[in-house]
Amino acid sequence: MSTSSTANSRTARLIEVFSAIQGEGQNVGTRQIFIRFAQCDLRCHFCDSVHTWEVPESCRIERSPGERDFETHVNPVTQEHLLQWVQRQHQPGLHDSISLTGGEPLLHASFLQSFLPLVRQQTSLPVYLETGGHRPQQLRQILTHLDSIGMDLKLPSVSGETWWQAHRQCLQAAHSAGVEVFVKIIIAAQTDLTDLLQAAQLVAAVSPEIPVFLQPVTPLEQLHPKQVPLAVPRPDQVLAWQSLLKQTLQWVRVIPQTHKMIAQL
Repeated sequence: MSTSSTANSRTARLIEVFSAIQGEGQNVGTRQIFIRFAQCDLRCHFCDSVHTWEVPESCRIERSPGERDFETHVNPVTQEHLLQWVQRQHQPGLHDSISLTGGEPLLHASFLQSFLPLVRQQTSLPVYLETGGHRPQQLRQILTHLDSIGMDLKLPSVSGETWWQAHRQCLQAAHSAGVEVFVKIIIAAQTDLTDLLQAAQLVAAVSPEIPVFLQPVTPLEQLHPKQVPLAVPRPDQVLAWQSLLKQTLQWVRVIPQTHKMIAQL
């Protein structure tokens, strides 16, 4: 799979656009306009969005915020159309921010570089990026257009992916730019203690004040051939790991995927 951006500055490949409650990390419980981009260059064992790994022929766009009255449009989509769809969702006072999610949104960095100033001008909403935190060059392209970043830190023992250097570069770039950033770490019964220690040291080296969210894995009902089954960590494991990370980090919270508990997309 190519590691270059999948989109030019005028078009993007989408999965969907919709309004929902954010269920993970620092923004949990807030209402967001979600722009879900297609394609990801990672194959995490715990991924619950394997449908975003490739580019579909079409995407689905919600007509009315929260109504799930989707219509279908052909990929790729233009900036103009995406701006229209976001504006249709943007009812006064309803949303707290716009979420760029995926897939991996940074694969569309060239598109976002020109799109984000326009959508910010149109809505005045803060822009929040959800990223795997492994593409520092693309992140630097759009940092000035972001208000906050939720960065996954992939533990090799849980995700099957190893990106320590890239994670460090992304976290440092966001912190140095003064963009609000937090780290999300998926934990499972299989979590290797060495991985957690390395993750804590990586974050602390940038700033011990960066919030870290431990997210117990949500069991998958159906596995992709490139995934392996992961077990939910025991309560005593979670408590011990939080205690360990708090030795070097100021803010370590445990939050599961709350949007699944309330049947949100």
